Amino acid sequence: MNNADFWASVRTIIAEGFTPEGLQKLDSYAAEFISGRLVYQRFSPQEQHGCAAGGHANVIASLLAGAEVSSDSQNTTALSDFESESKRGAQQEIAIEQWAKAVGLWTDNVDKKLPLSLGEQIAEGGEAKVYDHGATLIKSIGLDYFIQPIFALDRIALHNTYFPETRLTVIGFGRDSQGEFKIIAEQPFIDGQPVNDVEIADFMQKMGFELKNPRNWTYATPDIYLSDMHDENIIRSTAGSIFVIDCAIRINTP
Repeated sequence: MNNADFWASVRTIIAEGFTPEGLQKLDSYAAEFISGRLVYQRFSPQEQHGCAAGGHANVIASLLAGAEVSSDSQNTTALSDFESESKRGAQQEIAIEQWAKAVGLWTDNVDKKLPLSLGEQIAEGGEAKVYDHGATLIKSIGLDYFIQPIFALDRIALHNTYFPETRLTVIGFGRDSQGEFKIIAEQPFIDGQPVNDVEIADFMQKMGFELKNPRNWTYATPDIYLSDMHDENIIRSTAGSIFVIDCAIRINTP
């Protein structure tokens, strides 16, 4: 199966409403993706591994979003850039929502239901609410910074690529009480203390990143940009290891 045939197959599964046969085919595509037999050209091999580390649901959602991005049937030429982005984002949301409902991974009113089922809310940032789940944290990730689900899913793949010790595993999707789309992910809880800016800079330099803008804690390589690398998002464990628990990570992808 060539690239065009693959994406046509995924779009057909979406158009047919996720029949049992379609769901089975998606599962087989996900298995091939995770094993590396299916090569996703959006990512490098390492980034594809990071996407796979986010779990079966993360892989399928990434493929569904990618099918909508690769579709040539959308007439967006008359729209502004923001309108075009928003339209693509809405189409990706619908595809992921329909699939998640078909396989039992969808939650309505996540802001009300997560505290009842997974633990109390302990933090809230610009794009996520964080819930205490004992040995792990549950994050309800919104799209305010991304517009399109595919970019939020990219960020999970990249986080897992560069910071596998605090990998994010997608466990579901939903909407909050305002109807905003959410990605629900689980992450290990790390007990520790904040790390200061000098220690963070040294840690990032050892990883090959250069400080670009200290005002928003931005580091970069020729391909990757990391921001929000401040002391609330990076901690030192009781054993002395440094862990990045949250950051804004992005890449230029084809």
